[in-house]
Amino acid sequence: MTGPIKLDRIDLRILGHLQKQGRITNVDLAEAVSLSPSPCLIRVKRLEQAGYITGYAAQLDLAKLGDTLTVFTEITLADHHRQDFVRFENAVRNVDEVIECHLVSGGYDYLLKFVARGVNHYQSVMEDLLERNIGIEKYFSYIVIKTPFIKTHYPIERLFPPMP
Repeated sequence: MTGPIKLDRIDLRILGHLQKQGRITNVDLAEAVSLSPSPCLIRVKRLEQAGYITGYAAQLDLAKLGDTLTVFTEITLADHHRQDFVRFENAVRNVDEVIECHLVSGGYDYLLKFVARGVNHYQSVMEDLLERNIGIEKYFSYIVIKTPFIKTHYPIERLFPPMP
């Protein structure tokens, strides 16, 4: 991976299209961003090498596989030294059911997103975390009742408008 590169509006459009359609062919991507295929592929490879594109993944419909439970959990640590945060993050990073971990400001330290087979499975995972003595003082769980939508892409061109 090389260092940051200066992105232009075409690079941003490439990133926008790829995050929505990771399996798009280079020919179709080139057409979508108004380039010929060869320069488009060169730009994609450059974006990958610079670390702007970190991977490609399939998006799954878990409901088709079976029932699952999504839980957002606020975690407050007992102590707030650097090593306490590192220990906690290293521990939860290896818990498969934790699919997001955010260090936040406010009334608690972390917001975690879990996916589990059900309430009992989630509670078992939480009890395991508590038994591991990784500094959890308290936690609050919020069970998701319904998810009307999940966006899997960022509004790249709105967040990073190209410079004139």
